[in-house]
Amino acid sequence: MNWNHLLKAGVSIVAIAACFSAQAASNGVTVSITPEKSSLNKDEDVFVRVTITNTSSTPQYILKWHTPFAGVEEALFEVTRDGAPVPYLGAHYKRPAPTAKDYYLLKPGASHTAKVELSEIYDMSVTGDYSIRYHSASMDLFSSGQPGAAKTAARGVDEIESAPVGLWIDGRLARGTVVGSPFELQKAPSQPGTMSLGFTNCTASQQSTITSAISAAKTMTNDSVNYLAGGSAGARYTKWFGAYTSARYATVKANFTAIKDGFDNKPVVVDCKCKQNYYAYVYPTQPYKIYVCKAFWTAPMTGTDSKGGTLIHEMSHFNAVAGTEDWVYGQSGAASLAISDPAKAIDNADSHEYFGENTPAL
Repeated sequence: MNWNHLLKAGVSIVAIAACFSAQAASNGVTVSITPEKSSLNKDEDVFVRVTITNTSSTPQYILKWHTPFAGVEEALFEVTRDGAPVPYLGAHYKRPAPTAKDYYLLKPGASHTAKVELSEIYDMSVTGDYSIRYHSASMDLFSSGQPGAAKTAARGVDEIESAPVGLWIDGRLARGTVVGSPFELQKAPSQPGTMSLGFTNCTASQQSTITSAISAAKTMTNDSVNYLAGGSAGARYTKWFGAYTSARYATVKANFTAIKDGFDNKPVVVDCKCKQNYYAYVYPTQPYKIYVCKAFWTAPMTGTDSKGGTLIHEMSHFNAVAGTEDWVYGQSGAASLAISDPAKAIDNADSHEYFGENTPAL
């Protein structure tokens, strides 16, 4: 969970000086964080050590991309400065639904520790009292016995979290300097300029494919906006976003209106340099640049997990658009999330993608 959810949930974290560990939400897994230094100056990077421990008597499988064991690829920390949330500056990815190879095994009683440089992925340039808490949440966070197996609809989001730790940073910028408030970053005003499509590191063939994918994404988005304009929650809405409430429906409607605006009126740039086995990723604080990866090129143009749908997924991640998260990947997981936790379903990027793709049609 990143700073965006601090705002949504109204969470306030109080800084403390010592390091503690906190019991996980389930499965007997605990996590603790320890800063290398409790006081830093402007020339020092911020490092913490994260230790995840299986205190249960059974093996636990933890989703790799929700650990820092191979680098940080999600917003795994909640950071505040003088009580105000500090934005996550890293990437949000679209991945396939996890399989067995995507889980890390922690045997009973085992621990694993990783060193993380936080100042690479959170803005810690302003002087102040910082509070840092590890908080990872996903519907697929744990899988015991059969990693990657689909959850039942009754099961919701799993979480592991640490207690917060505090540190002082004498930063490059004076205390109280405004570098873009979380509220401004969460829902930034529309940027001026007309719609355009640009490319970076893409061949002529790739540019042609992306142009077609943008067209597919626009068609899906327009269809979604028209559906939601009807004001009633039919099977398509409830399949991906759960039980109807007027507030949740209004959120989804606003999200798709913003996604449409992104494709229709903003300067979109697509970068083809990614060689990872993901579909795509974006930096949510850097609209409207989308990085497409290996799985994107083998995806169908339309339909489930399509090229057009991937672009909807990524557009929804931008804080200036809908600021969505990745609570779960895959159709099965997204459908289950709609049943178990509609509030998170309307904040889940894949849920927006599958609503837009509407395959099979509802």
